[in-house]
Amino acid sequence: MIDSNSKIFVAGHKGLVGSAIVRKLKKKGYKNIITANRSVLDLTNQKKVYNFIKNIKPKFIFIAAAKVGGIKLNENFKADMIYNNLAIQTNLIDSAYKSGVKDLLFLGSSCVYPRNCKQPIKEEFLLTNLLEKTNDAYAIAKIAGIKMCESYNEQFKTNYKCIMPTNTFGPNDKYDEFGSHFFPALIKKIHEFKIRNKKEIILWGNGNAKREMIYVDDLADACVYFMNKKFRGTIINIGTGRDFRIKDYVKIIGSVIVPDKKIKIQFDKTKPNGTPRKLLNISLSKKHGWSPKTDLKVAIYETYKDFLKKIRFTKSNF
Repeated sequence: MIDSNSKIFVAGHKGLVGSAIVRKLKKKGYKNIITANRSVLDLTNQKKVYNFIKNIKPKFIFIAAAKVGGIKLNENFKADMIYNNLAIQTNLIDSAYKSGVKDLLFLGSSCVYPRNCKQPIKEEFLLTNLLEKTNDAYAIAKIAGIKMCESYNEQFKTNYKCIMPTNTFGPNDKYDEFGSHFFPALIKKIHEFKIRNKKEIILWGNGNAKREMIYVDDLADACVYFMNKKFRGTIINIGTGRDFRIKDYVKIIGSVIVPDKKIKIQFDKTKPNGTPRKLLNISLSKKHGWSPKTDLKVAIYETYKDFLKKIRFTKSNF
């Protein structure tokens, strides 16, 4: 159990999930939170990571650091995805063990599950079929992190847990149309539709791929909850148990950003759809007493406020 003065290291504190974990820890009254900027600690450098963990001696480690992106980034920069993610997680997990850290939580991803997977996806479906080709390099790196945690638990009796979140969004997301995930990219597209009085937006693929979304503050809550919870096994799915087609998300997001206007969609079918469906089975997390709390439209509203702050900041720096 984490007490109020426990030394906690959050790797990746500047990112979407890492920043939310830090916010959640502070809100819950944890005072001894350690972070390190990239200029201070290069997580791909094995020696530096080991020396850092050894010197600070944390009792708990959250690994939210990763190189992530949408379909285009995953497809075009596979070498970067597999190398950086393997290096980051391997250095952190092994350094934690060598420094005597018994409690660690590793952030995986729902993309570790097979492309054509029985729905909803149970934890035991991992490695039962082929991956989605557009993001297989990223997925393989994450699978290696899961297997590393499992192996250290078996051999060294550590308590390393792996959270498998569904698609995540919220404050501090990336809104780049080509480098981000589809949800923040949609927020940007719909905002531009609004302010530029456009007649339509363009969607990649046919819009029928189904996705489950979780608000990042709910995911952060799950991370802290399960760091404090004992459960059998290593992997646990975190999601909402509900999904929609990507073209349906246009309507849902639009109802928050442009409630008085209907959005026409043009489909670019030369672009990939990605995995047909990713809906997680969250019965295990519910069994252990956790479920998400934030209404989807409330979460979209909070995320849109963050987006507006970001674009105002960007414009002020020109």
